[in-house]
Amino acid sequence: MNTELTGITHHTAELNGIKQHWVSAGQGPPVYLLHGFPETWYGWRKQIPVLAERFTVIAPDLRGYGDTEKPASGYDKRTMANDVIALLDHLGHQRIALVGHDRGARVGTRFAKDHRDRIDRFVAMDNIPTRIIAETYDVHLARQGYWFFTFLGVPDLPEALIAGREEIWLTHFYRSWSYNPDMLTPEEIAVYVRAYQQPGAVRGSCMDYRAAPQDIDQDREDADQLIDCPVLTIWGEDFSAVGQAYDVLDVWKGLARHVRGVPIPQCGHLCQEERPDVVNAEILDFLADWDG
Repeated sequence: MNTELTGITHHTAELNGIKQHWVSAGQGPPVYLLHGFPETWYGWRKQIPVLAERFTVIAPDLRGYGDTEKPASGYDKRTMANDVIALLDHLGHQRIALVGHDRGARVGTRFAKDHRDRIDRFVAMDNIPTRIIAETYDVHLARQGYWFFTFLGVPDLPEALIAGREEIWLTHFYRSWSYNPDMLTPEEIAVYVRAYQQPGAVRGSCMDYRAAPQDIDQDREDADQLIDCPVLTIWGEDFSAVGQAYDVLDVWKGLARHVRGVPIPQCGHLCQEERPDVVNAEILDFLADWDG
């Protein structure tokens, strides 16, 4: 992983049955950042220094990603939320503010429902919950960007096709999911490519998507139980699979009691990378009175 970022410390520990990797920075009330696909903790590099001026920032690699262990099972979002709980307990954090992007927002949603006393507020970034996608999925939606949900769900085949072609695979998403296709430099893309070339890394991300049936069952069990803590949802207006496919604010009003929505113009899926100016300002405002 990139080691040029200053003020960031890397850690590992055996937690919830797997070896977890996370980075930390700053001091103050704890703020956890959960990345999505196809990224790692590195996707938060433009937020960590800013938030670390006021907060203790914790950015883990999720199960199956980056430098965290990549087991063959445990990718349902309840288990992945429990990974995060184990990290909280290890670090002595009773209650946190949580920011999740993409897959990290799915883990965050399950965290907010299963561990209501451990979360004070939640930012869900460019995410439509799994249950909602399942209830609306059709050929049109697949063409808008969800085709790979089905592809990654096929056992073994994606790993075989992607092996040795990680750069082509990942660059497709970084380019097509961004308002500015050249948003990420070749050097930044190379950081992700190295992460996804690790043994088991492609399988780990595939298993994350293959857990969808379990995730949907979990989501349906408590669909009528709204998230209690305040929620901020942020999304890129120009991403075909989220901002252009759904009324994002309305979707999240169906999941939480207190929701505010912020669409970002001229922005694709990787909001925190493409428009860090807007994302950082909105997160700081949302966390203004977070005192731990």
